[in-house]
Amino acid sequence: MTDISSYIDAHLDEAISQLGEYVALESVGALGQAIPETAAFVKQLLSAVGAKVEVLEKEKPGHPVVVGELQGSSSTTLLLYNHYDVQPAEPFDLWTSPPFEVRRDGDLLYGRGISDNKGHLISRLLAIKALQDANGGSLPITIKFLIEGDEEIGSPKLEEFVKQHQERLASDVALHEGGGVNPTGRPLVSLGVKGIFAVQMRVRTAVRDSHSSIGVTVPNAAWRLVWALASLKDADERIRIDGFYDDVKPPTEQEEAFLRELPSEEESLLERLELSGFVCGVRGYDYQRRLIFEPTCTINGISGGYEGKGMKTVLPAEAGAKLDFRLVPDQDPDDIAEKLRKHLDSEGFEDVQFTTAEGEFPARTDASHPFVEVVRSTAREVYGQEPITTPNAPSTQPLHPMMSILGVPMASAGISNPDGRAHAPDENIRIPDFISGTKHVAAIIERLGEA
Repeated sequence: MTDISSYIDAHLDEAISQLGEYVALESVGALGQAIPETAAFVKQLLSAVGAKVEVLEKEKPGHPVVVGELQGSSSTTLLLYNHYDVQPAEPFDLWTSPPFEVRRDGDLLYGRGISDNKGHLISRLLAIKALQDANGGSLPITIKFLIEGDEEIGSPKLEEFVKQHQERLASDVALHEGGGVNPTGRPLVSLGVKGIFAVQMRVRTAVRDSHSSIGVTVPNAAWRLVWALASLKDADERIRIDGFYDDVKPPTEQEEAFLRELPSEEESLLERLELSGFVCGVRGYDYQRRLIFEPTCTINGISGGYEGKGMKTVLPAEAGAKLDFRLVPDQDPDDIAEKLRKHLDSEGFEDVQFTTAEGEFPARTDASHPFVEVVRSTAREVYGQEPITTPNAPSTQPLHPMMSILGVPMASAGISNPDGRAHAPDENIRIPDFISGTKHVAAIIERLGEA
């Protein structure tokens, strides 16, 4: 790794310059802006390392997907998943510099998408260049690329795309988009994610709002909604939907072991959020178990009636709420939607309607798969610290299409830091993390080539 590490160190400025060009492309997925030119730029990046690349259309409303292949000296194949779309930069006034310009401040680099997810691709390409330089232009394994432009809007139609191009994307193992370090600099290895099922509820009790004085005779949409929402959970935070937990996959012994090794971040979270305690008073192992292995039901927002300044004695005719359910293996978003409808009907809320966004399935790599140890052992060597291995992150990413359709184990290795502010103003990465994350990816590729 000596020559490889030296190459990465020597070509850091070149990579940062390239990252600046990438960030300057304002590829906001939700707005559909700068998408064709950003896909073309990514194609150019991959072509520059010798990959055979195509920009392929995805079924609408999806944006183009950049796929590529870089042939190596062995048949072992690593799939790299990334995305080129970013979150909107608003509110602009909270940025300390223009969001679509990379600003360097000491060891920090700022810019929209620099952590999520453009910096990760530039890091991985630098790792590939370093390996090529050390191996006379070749790679020890074959590398495939899947770089989409819809991750920030839920990756619509990605599953259909992967099915359509299954043979082309076939691989042995895969790295997903993220990765990084915790507050003490220990590398984070995630083996999966939770899924998500998002709901918009709506109830209408009359054709128009009324005077609140007749609230004893005319049904109130806000109360109907509140009662319906209250039926979803009990006082112990258990979700009351019949059959909701039926398909929850219990953790394996190895996953339990990884869970027990997770460092406690409870005190810092309590302090940061100014909380007196967590739900149901959970601490220690129970806190981690709930966070990693249990599904959720979260009210994101409630609307209805008068919400302006002062008082208005109105009886609302319509009320709504937005919720999300974070799902764990092997729960199915479509199945949960059916069970939610049955629950509302059985509780007497046939009048409460809901619509759903396209759900994401949960995904989790078998913790005993040999690839997990490849990622962990190389992290240990590069960072000089024991990696923190999470069976699945509490958040959601579109890993299920790769893991279920292609049948590949996935893990994380990357450049993010705990104050990276992804999706927020002053999104950033730290240069030391960029260097270490790049060397980690290079070490993974090299180790896979030794198998």
